[in-house]
Amino acid sequence: MILRFSSFFLFLLISANTFAQSQEDSLFIRRIFDQALTDSRCYQVLEHLCTKVPSRLSGSPGAAQAVAYMLQVMKEEKFDVSSLQPVMVPHWVRGQESRVEVRQKGAPVKKLQSCALGGSIGGKVSAGVIEVQQFEDLEKLGEAGIKGKIVFFSRPMEPRHIHTFEAYGGCVDQRWAGPSKASKYGAVATLVRSVSLREDEFPHTGSMAYDSLYPKIPALAISTADASWLSAALKKNSSLRLEVESFSKLLPDTLSHNVVAQLTGSAKPNEFLITGGHLDAWDNGQGAHDDGAGCVQSMEAIRILHELGYKPRHSMRAVMFMNEENGLRGGKRYAELADSLQEKHIYAIETDRGGFTPRGFYIDSDNPETVAKIAAYRSLLEPYGLHDFKKGGGGADIGPLKKQGTVCLGYIPDSQRYFDVHHAASDTFDKVNKRELELGAASIAALLYLLDKYSE
Repeated sequence: MILRFSSFFLFLLISANTFAQSQEDSLFIRRIFDQALTDSRCYQVLEHLCTKVPSRLSGSPGAAQAVAYMLQVMKEEKFDVSSLQPVMVPHWVRGQESRVEVRQKGAPVKKLQSCALGGSIGGKVSAGVIEVQQFEDLEKLGEAGIKGKIVFFSRPMEPRHIHTFEAYGGCVDQRWAGPSKASKYGAVATLVRSVSLREDEFPHTGSMAYDSLYPKIPALAISTADASWLSAALKKNSSLRLEVESFSKLLPDTLSHNVVAQLTGSAKPNEFLITGGHLDAWDNGQGAHDDGAGCVQSMEAIRILHELGYKPRHSMRAVMFMNEENGLRGGKRYAELADSLQEKHIYAIETDRGGFTPRGFYIDSDNPETVAKIAAYRSLLEPYGLHDFKKGGGGADIGPLKKQGTVCLGYIPDSQRYFDVHHAASDTFDKVNKRELELGAASIAALLYLLDKYSE
């Protein structure tokens, strides 16, 4: 009887302690969101980054200015450490505006809104055009149907996917690999329908890669509206010709930097929880959602905890990675330095899906217990709209940390509008909602708090 009573008393004690912890966590998370929504600085920092700093593609003068500006902001916030990590990055330049003209009997019919794909060579080509939607179409046409022509990849994003990143994944291969796939059969240039669900006049750039087995040919994107027009025009007249001219080129690698802010841990200073986004952005826009938003949210997350007087047990970092868009050099370099310095990274969060309304976090772990542990935080975060906690990808920049056992997490905002502006000139500061941006920063801060508190 005494044994049973003792066991029951112990159960009550554990239950009471768990309830007290839950209450304590709930109250502190409320303070995090209150701080973010009443005294946030991320929106102002993003405005300056987007409107005062020129386009910041890796290797460019704008990227160097962005590095200097973000380091200045970190120092003003008086984090424990504000530092730069040197990294050599590719330096591709677009040159002057590309030109794609539809011609019939030698006369111009229509100018298509276009932009060179990242990594493409420049050049001038005048040729007939052949439309395809799948790589299998190239195989069927063969050299006889393709040699000497411009290949137009017109496969659109699948609108029936509720999660738009699935739609993106379903057609981005034609942008990335299409030029060499077409060059294999003698194509002289490629056009690709912009990877966007929105039909408008903005062409969307993005990386492509050449296969060394085949000749390099110019590769451009055209706007979704013009892609639809061209498809319809080719159905009426398959003998249309295009004149394509672009001016892009690849220069020697350039020195750049990752930018790092740190709160040093009180108990385990050499064990790290990080959150980050990529500071580089395509040169045809301001890079507001991709990924200025992720950078300022990451810095704001640890700033909020610092402002609230939270003393992390593990060291926390906000990392602005360089060169995600066309090389991933910053993420790789960060992981290399972590290994060489014997820094143990327990968790890494990446925010690179835009600054829209928070929905949750993907958990990149093959351990069901780890996934279940993090998913259990949903009960504390669901009141703030964070209900999506499931196994999924963390992010490209933090991916190299996985080899040291780091659990990677991907911040999930609502994705319905992201590909409207992704890699386009329309990705500008005015497209970012202040409150949504701040809610995202608070969501990341809240998760960092829980991961830090309940990690060994």
